[in-house]
Amino acid sequence: MKELINSLKGDKGIWSFVALLALFSFMPVFSASSNLAYIGLGTGNTLGYLAKHFIHICIGFLIIYWIHKVPYHYYKGLSLFALPIVWILLGYTLVKGTVIAGANASRWIQLPFIGITFQTSTVASIVLFVFVARYLSKKRETPITFKSSLWELWLPVFITLMFILPANFSTSALIFSMILMLAFVGKYPLKYIGIVVGVGAVGLTFFILVAKAFPDAFPNRVDTWISRIENYTSDKPDEDDYQIEKAKIAIASGGIQGLGPGKSVQKNFLPQSSSDFIYAIIVEEYGLIGGLTVLGLYMLLFFRFIVAAHKANTVFGKLLVVGLGFPMIFQALVNMAVAVELLPVTGQTLPLISSGGSSIWMTCIALGIIISVTKKDEEIAQEKAEKEAREETLRRMIDAQMIREAEAEEAMKAENNYSIEDKANPINAVLGK
Repeated sequence: MKELINSLKGDKGIWSFVALLALFSFMPVFSASSNLAYIGLGTGNTLGYLAKHFIHICIGFLIIYWIHKVPYHYYKGLSLFALPIVWILLGYTLVKGTVIAGANASRWIQLPFIGITFQTSTVASIVLFVFVARYLSKKRETPITFKSSLWELWLPVFITLMFILPANFSTSALIFSMILMLAFVGKYPLKYIGIVVGVGAVGLTFFILVAKAFPDAFPNRVDTWISRIENYTSDKPDEDDYQIEKAKIAIASGGIQGLGPGKSVQKNFLPQSSSDFIYAIIVEEYGLIGGLTVLGLYMLLFFRFIVAAHKANTVFGKLLVVGLGFPMIFQALVNMAVAVELLPVTGQTLPLISSGGSSIWMTCIALGIIISVTKKDEEIAQEKAEKEAREETLRRMIDAQMIREAEAEEAMKAENNYSIEDKANPINAVLGK
């Protein structure tokens, strides 16, 4: 175990907080999967779901380990080749998206032969963040014109979002807001950011109008977005209201200390209790203390991301940590905010805690890239320390040699002076004999 830990390179703080979140996830997933077990198996036995989650977590950590071994600057060129592939996957998902637990919505595709489903928008977000970080780091030393950035940066961004938007507004909004944040951190001109925001708002309005005018022309979930916003701002009962009400009951039942691990009642009634609304189950079972502890772990992970971005030796490395790390924390905050009804239902999972293989694996890919940045910084710092140590050793050797030579020179001078005095004084010479 000690050798395995020593083989893990990069920021040990990030490794630690990720491991704590993953370890903590087992109890909530084991408890909150009971409604899925009743629906799918009819027995309520959640051991199968726990084993499945364990396998997903183990594969996720293997992904982090493999990814963090790759030098992060390789992802610069990889993002250019991966972006067109992502467009193809998103287009295929939009047309041929599969059905998960009876809910359609062209967000997942199923890999043939192995039966694994994954959400292509999560892959697209990682590739897009790396692509934007690459562009901003490349243009950091030269003035940016809006015309050039419109074609080189924003056109690929809007094409990607155009494929994600019809089926998943919350994810496209999250990606767009995080790209704007990344552009701001990357010192993209603020006036250009304002123009991009305006263009995005006009494009979204046009899309909604077209979707309402031609509802059967292409798959979209515009009516679902509108109903969720209306339900959030009104008292009209709806399925989303049912979810929120059950989540609020769970949170209120938890109190300060919670009902205890596995003793949640609302897990049997709350849809998506092991994924989208797992935070409500956490608070019900572990109380306010458990809820704040989970929030604190995400905040500590966020702090380590800030430290990693500050320590990064290249602009690309800094932007990579910001572009991949901050959205992860923001997604967690959105998930918690939905559970306490600060935001309308969005369908965002709680990173590293919610059940689901592809969401965990995509989060682990992002974490692996971030740790790769910190690993390179550690290697540079270690090389610098070793170089300074070698220089110090060489300096001491030179000083020691110079001291020996000076002592030898002094000894020779003393001997020569003694010989001269002996020859000058015959009495001394006689006495010396």
